[in-house]
Amino acid sequence: MKIAIVEDDINMRKSLQMALSDYEEYEIHAFKNAIDALKKIDSSFEIIITDITMPRMNGLEFIKEIHFPTNIIIMTGNATLNTTIEAIRFENVKDFLTKPFEIEDLISVIKRVEKVKEKKEAYEKRYITKDRRVGEPDTRKIKIERRKQGSDRRKKFYGSSEKLEKIKNTLKKAAKTDASIMLLGESGVGKELFARYIHEESPRYAGPFIAINMAAIPENLLESELFGYEKGAFTDATSQKIGHFESAHKGTLFLDEIGEMPHALQAKLLRVIQEREIVRVGGTKPTRIDVRIVSATNVNIVEKIKNREFREDLYYRLNTIPVKIAPLRERKEEILDIATEYLYRTCRQYDIPYKHLSEEAKEVLLEYDWPGNVRELRSVVERAVILSDDDEIVPEDLGLDVRIGAL
Repeated sequence: MKIAIVEDDINMRKSLQMALSDYEEYEIHAFKNAIDALKKIDSSFEIIITDITMPRMNGLEFIKEIHFPTNIIIMTGNATLNTTIEAIRFENVKDFLTKPFEIEDLISVIKRVEKVKEKKEAYEKRYITKDRRVGEPDTRKIKIERRKQGSDRRKKFYGSSEKLEKIKNTLKKAAKTDASIMLLGESGVGKELFARYIHEESPRYAGPFIAINMAAIPENLLESELFGYEKGAFTDATSQKIGHFESAHKGTLFLDEIGEMPHALQAKLLRVIQEREIVRVGGTKPTRIDVRIVSATNVNIVEKIKNREFREDLYYRLNTIPVKIAPLRERKEEILDIATEYLYRTCRQYDIPYKHLSEEAKEVLLEYDWPGNVRELRSVVERAVILSDDDEIVPEDLGLDVRIGAL
């Protein structure tokens, strides 16, 4: 097995190289930075072990530039929740190790990757190389075609419709500027996906993309999460913490569920937008930031303004370009493509023999109104894949018949 180690710390790099070289089945290649690695690595490398914090190009930027199938193991000495979330969004990232770690931990991860790879190869040999039954989908052709289509596509829109293309066209124009964009739409339509599209179509694409859900963080912690804090700012502040605004410097900060932001913090956010600087909790010295803000909400902000729950001046600063994301029921053309994508992703994730939707199941998916939008569609498909007994998913496996009758 050919393995690449990408690590700027010479001691760590040499230690890993020496430890893994003890295993005869591994062919080890070490690189001192991501730039050098990109010049040499190719699809012959079955595993890439990379650090996150590196000069010139960090680990996340490095992963984005890998456009061939491989397995990536991330290691870092300063992992944060956002870094972890950002990393595991990449399908080829298989594990995340926090330094310091024992070499046995790394070996265990490598062995696990090997085992999954062997299972997939065994399945392909058994199910794909043999003649197919009449009516059975050509999974080999599907996998090759999907890999070819997705090799350079990072924006993960699995379907297409007239409304989606209009939305993307609007966002693509807006992305070229630094104007604040507010995404409006029902819960589950994929607003974070559209925010990422804005980031990747913008001049800031090489910078970080940081997402934070206002409704998911307790009010007493939200300020320190956004702006960071200084050592000693409060009882548990034993060291300095960098907030999301600083982490998103030169990139994009996505503020989801902005309508749930506490009123007391809204004035501080407005000042940050106007002055382009933040002050950490417990600090006095301002820090300059260069951040593009994209916000999103599924509530009626105008009503909140009338009820004095949301500042009107902040709303206008965030709402320079409002974009309404149409619900899935208005983008029916996308449903089957999205469902098929999640079907195959679930099969891969759980090492389940590839399945397909019956014509009747497709009709049921198109008939349903999807009040939970893409999020609900994904849940329904994943459940059907896991619980269905045969390689063809039928309407009964979807569990939508009762809900359709109630709509």
